[in-house]
This record gives sequence, structure tokens and C-alpha cells, in this order.
Amino acid sequence: MPAVRPPAQARERILETAYELFSRRGIRAVGVDEVIARSRVAKATLYRNFPSKDALVLAFLERREERWTRGFVEAGARRRGADPEERLLAVFDVFDEWFRRPDFDACAFINVLLEMGWEHPLGKASIGHLENIRTVVRTLAEEAGLRDTENFARSWHILMKGSIISAAEGDTEAARRAQDMARTLIERHR
Repeated sequence: MPAVRPPAQARERILETAYELFSRRGIRAVGVDEVIARSRVAKATLYRNFPSKDALVLAFLERREERWTRGFVEAGARRRGADPEERLLAVFDVFDEWFRRPDFDACAFINVLLEMGWEHPLGKASIGHLENIRTVVRTLAEEAGLRDTENFARSWHILMKGSIISAAEGDTEAARRAQDMARTLIERHR
């Protein structure tokens, strides 16, 4: 018996294909037929695994949180920082590396929110994923013993989102600029 059954392989192919396409081009620019063709599955297979395009986008957003929020940003900051304050600042070291990569694709959560709007179910899901990023920041701030961690996390997240947008404009130094401002924010909340 194979370790992964063929339906799981098909689901994974669909999700990986959608991940690549949605990350690069957005939601509306990618049709279900393109996902089907590129993942080499039948239409029925896609809809058996994801009953609608919105369900596929929700799975993409979950995967993005797993890979980007948890696996890249949080894990990278924890690995690079020797203490809680350094871990917070290391978020921008992770971003600096990311902004300079040729596959830099900005923030999927911001992109989907702006593309779909905050009232759309996908926009609402994106807002939830953005809150999860603030939770990571809030946790790091609590570990650092900072005060008013809710307001700190919201301000820090503005620096994160702003640096992503600046990098999307072509400013490869955006993470360094944000990190300088972040030091002041830490001081204010110490």
C-alpha cells in the first residue's frame, strides 16, 4: 500500500498549483480551468477536493499561514534572535532576505484582502490570518516583557505591512528602515 493514496496526491497537486498561481497573480486573475489544467486533474477531482474556488482559496490561505507566517517569519525570527527583543527585530532580518529574493511575492493576506474587499468571505479570512500574525508579534512582545502588547503588536504590524508594500514598490531597503523604527517602538513599550 503506498504511503500517500492517489486522491491525496491529486489534492496536493491542486493546492500546490493554486498556491503558486494565487501567490503570483492574485485570485481573480486565476481561473479554475487553469488550476485544473496545470495540476493535471479532472474537473470532478478538483471539485471533489475543493467544492468551490473560494474553498480552494481558503485552503491556499491556510497553507500560506503554515508556510509563511509560521514556517518562515516566526521560525526565522526565533532562529535568528538570541533573546525576545532580538527575535522581534529579527522579523525584519527575515523580511530583508525575503525582499531581496527574485520570488518575492508580497503578502498574500494583504493582496487577497485588497482584491476581494473586507466584506467578502475571503477578505474576512485574510483579516483573520493577519490577526494571527499580530498574535505571533504579541507573543514575542510578551516574551520580551513589553507592556501594552496589544497596541505594540498593532503598531509593529503596521511596520511589517508598510515594509512589504514599500518592497513591492521596489524599495529593497524597506526592512532595514522598518527595523530602525521598530527599535523606537520597543523602547516606547519597554
